[in-house]
Amino acid sequence: MHILIVHAHNEPHSFNASMKNLAVEELSSQGHSVDVSDLYAMAWNPVASAADFSSRTNPEYLTYALEQRHNHAQHTLANDIQSELDKLLKANLVIFSFPIYWFSMPAIMKGWIDRVLVSGVCYGGKRFYDRGGLTGKKAMLAITIGGQPHMFHEDGVHGDLNDMLRPILRGTLAYTGMTVLPPFVAHHVPYISQEARGVLLEQYREQLRSLDILQPLHFASLRQFDDNLYPLPASAALAT
Repeated sequence: MHILIVHAHNEPHSFNASMKNLAVEELSSQGHSVDVSDLYAMAWNPVASAADFSSRTNPEYLTYALEQRHNHAQHTLANDIQSELDKLLKANLVIFSFPIYWFSMPAIMKGWIDRVLVSGVCYGGKRFYDRGGLTGKKAMLAITIGGQPHMFHEDGVHGDLNDMLRPILRGTLAYTGMTVLPPFVAHHVPYISQEARGVLLEQYREQLRSLDILQPLHFASLRQFDDNLYPLPASAALAT
């Protein structure tokens, strides 16, 4: 299996970076090939703009998704985008490694998603969910978060963690067709002991050793909807 780790942490000695390093070591020891895109180390440009395209269908007005399609077809995407897209398309599994910022991902990671998940390749038209362009690939989040586990339940102070991650898990990964594995979450890491950090790393190692048996998260299938994307009656959905 070929694995891409997209990593976004601005401190090379952070616990999140330790998770990334452990993943490279563990997955390589399992015989997988591993690419790492360390976005801060790469000085990745997160800004989606007209500069991403050497060719334009409309030089007067930027419709980013349409220009993505055109430039992909013309082989005129910016070099940094094309390089990352090649890594993505090669991968069987993509691990997104980052700390939670403001109930979401760091801006540099969001910029990778905006620029690299190219319209016409990863999604477009009715090519989403189980018909998405990245169908057949798996994805997993490996995240660090300052809060404690009890804060992220349905009745917790911050609500359910999966609700917080919904725009990423459903609106990005599942939307583009990827099979979404349960995230690995390291809680409270700025405030815990080195011993506790070691326990978390070993728990992450165990999850990486269980990739083949992890039960994916469940999202919509287009078989449950008609051509206009209205829900089918339950009986019809089951029969298709």
